Amino acid sequence: MRVVVIGAGVYGAAVAAGLTRRGARVTVVDGGAPAMGTSGATFSWVNACGKKPQVYHELAVAGMEAHRRLAAEAHYSDWYHETGNLEWAADEAEQEKLRQKVADGLARGYEVRWLTRAEALRLEPGISPDRLPAAGIAYFPGEGWIEPTRLIGYLLAHAFARGCELVRDDAVTGVEVTGGLVRAVHLASGRRLPADAVVNCAGPRAARIADLAGLALPMRNTPGVVVCTSPAAVWISHVVHAPNVHLRPDGAGRLLLHTARLDGTVGAAGTGEISGRQAAVGTLLADAGALYPGLAGATVESVRVGERPIPADGLPVLGRARELPNFHFAVSHSAATLSVHAGDLVAAEVLGHDQDDVLAGFRVERFRPERS
Repeated sequence: MRVVVIGAGVYGAAVAAGLTRRGARVTVVDGGAPAMGTSGATFSWVNACGKKPQVYHELAVAGMEAHRRLAAEAHYSDWYHETGNLEWAADEAEQEKLRQKVADGLARGYEVRWLTRAEALRLEPGISPDRLPAAGIAYFPGEGWIEPTRLIGYLLAHAFARGCELVRDDAVTGVEVTGGLVRAVHLASGRRLPADAVVNCAGPRAARIADLAGLALPMRNTPGVVVCTSPAAVWISHVVHAPNVHLRPDGAGRLLLHTARLDGTVGAAGTGEISGRQAAVGTLLADAGALYPGLAGATVESVRVGERPIPADGLPVLGRARELPNFHFAVSHSAATLSVHAGDLVAAEVLGHDQDDVLAGFRVERFRPERS
């Protein structure tokens, strides 16, 4: 079976690996290079707490377990870091939200507990003690992060070993549909790729790809910015969600920083490119240095700007399209958490193994009113 996978991010790589493992002939197409889109500009936090409704929470929990299994099976699985997540709030209103998040997690059997300042400092001794509350610090031990570029490399390497072809720097310009089925994908280079099935893993461009196939995919994409520091002699081993800054390690002594406030300073320029404000980046680095004094002297090595692909209702869009049954979706926010598991479910369904028991709530048809 010839399958064209559109997009070479974490979803595209996971779908390609799942398809080739099952014997499909796969071509992965991307307008750029693997991991150079949203997947390369993400905080890549792996988590399930706070996700609603219940089916979304369950999908995320299964996604976390899929990461554990893959990392256990793989040799030198250096992309997966299940070290836990620490989170606390700055004011009573935010603390109440955190209390509700913890209560919801506990009610669902999700692993979370409260820590005191002393307990948190045993986990993260590099934090300035005066930046921590005396108590009320939430600890989610099963959470962590992935290095998406390394994961994509691993998944694609295994797909290539099974005959997968990569077509890079060649954007999709058309989807050929006749007789109610996709027949081929057309590229900017003029190349035509015959297809028995197509999987739309195009992230923030997924709505455009769907439109080329005559399908509607409502999206509300948002910009996202992460900041990578220069190497610094500071010890941090967890994901840390402090009131003004989110941090995690990013390899070789670097840290990855994020805050929603920085996302809010990003806007579309007249050229259509996205740019951030340098002052906000400097403030974020200062906030990180106040939290971790060992960051003193660190500089900004890079600012990574991406566009988060978010379907209109915030939930993933996964699996086949009823109107075009050999056209499939793998699009969502939280791809870092979901991709390995959901990508494999989609791959199985492409090859005829119905996944309706898991994917029924994530079909694209939910956006289309039922015909009378």
